[in-house]
Amino acid sequence: MKIAVLGGDGFVGWPTVLHLSHQGHEVHIIDNLSRRWIDTELGVQSLTPMDSIQERCRIWKEVSGETLQFHLIDLAREYDRLCDWLRDHRPDAVIHFAEQRAAPYSMKTDRHKSYTVNNNVGATHNLLNALVETGIDAHLVHLGTMGVYGYSSVGAAIPEGYLDVEIENLDGEKKGMEILYPTRPGSIYHMTKSLDQILFQFYAQNDGLRITDLHQGIVWGTHTDQTRRHAQLINRFDYDGDYGTVLNRFLIQAAIDYPLTVHGTGGQTRAFIHIQDSVRCIDLALGDAPQTGDRVKIFNQMTETHRVRDLAEMIARLTGARVAYLPNPRKEAAENDLIVKNDQFLALGLTPTTLAEGLLGEVVEVAKKYAHRIDRSRVPAVSAWTRDIATRVVDDPEGRKLKSVS
Repeated sequence: MKIAVLGGDGFVGWPTVLHLSHQGHEVHIIDNLSRRWIDTELGVQSLTPMDSIQERCRIWKEVSGETLQFHLIDLAREYDRLCDWLRDHRPDAVIHFAEQRAAPYSMKTDRHKSYTVNNNVGATHNLLNALVETGIDAHLVHLGTMGVYGYSSVGAAIPEGYLDVEIENLDGEKKGMEILYPTRPGSIYHMTKSLDQILFQFYAQNDGLRITDLHQGIVWGTHTDQTRRHAQLINRFDYDGDYGTVLNRFLIQAAIDYPLTVHGTGGQTRAFIHIQDSVRCIDLALGDAPQTGDRVKIFNQMTETHRVRDLAEMIARLTGARVAYLPNPRKEAAENDLIVKNDQFLALGLTPTTLAEGLLGEVVEVAKKYAHRIDRSRVPAVSAWTRDIATRVVDDPEGRKLKSVS
């Protein structure tokens, strides 16, 4: 297939690009490189050294013999260029990663909130609009988030996207219907993914677009089979308080002898997936495309759930690190349960990668290798959800005083 990977320079996008190219697909990367500019804005770099996207593509060609093509396009701002590209290349599938992906970053300031909404919702709608206007029948695969469901405890398993409900009509008769599972986003970022769902539903039923939405858990890990093939193919690895995901942050903190920072009670339960499984799931979703529009196909893309404090205690036992409990900068429940169905990917043949000590150790080794690149002042999570929280001063585990927002 000819596949366009939007946001193919990112944390999940890059290993997905390599995986699909290795499978023999013709892969085109479309990216505005905004994630690299955000590094500059925040004054923090990926733990792992990253070459330019052009150099990464050159190395992959050298290693694999396969060609990757890069196109610099801003989806949210360059609608006409996007349409021209689609008409010229006519992809069979489009994978959409091109959204600002960090909840803390989306909550930093009013400017960051506006940027996240304008970028994420604008990019998604421009893409849907462009597919309709160009008449291209490409399968759209979107990387969403488990966070659209929220993290409240409802005492039942979260289904894959849809909920069967019963309502009473004016005659008192009970009628069954299927609705999108009600969203309860916990940040501006998660809200944009909830808005994406409504856009997808409309364009599927109105224009017959074939869409798969992947509600993904928190990604952990560093390597995939393809990124291991050359040092310069290594994936980006974020450790800072805005972009570093919780498990990867714990592993880095352990590697540099920094206390594992658990915010609040640590009773928040989250869904997780290893980076290798993430790219496998995208491959499986491509091979299970909807044949017609009308209904968006929704998968829960996760393999296991854990409480944050349990993860911290597990890493502490594995590495000898100390756990530090700090005030929670997020506005969320102190404790929650999370039961999630992921039957569809299991039925398609996914064999889940779980939190095995060997893979955890691999992340710690990568962190130790590049420990000299870590700015310890960027490790604490300081972006706050409300002004009330933002006015507090949080004690850093290493003894400094840090404002809750930068």
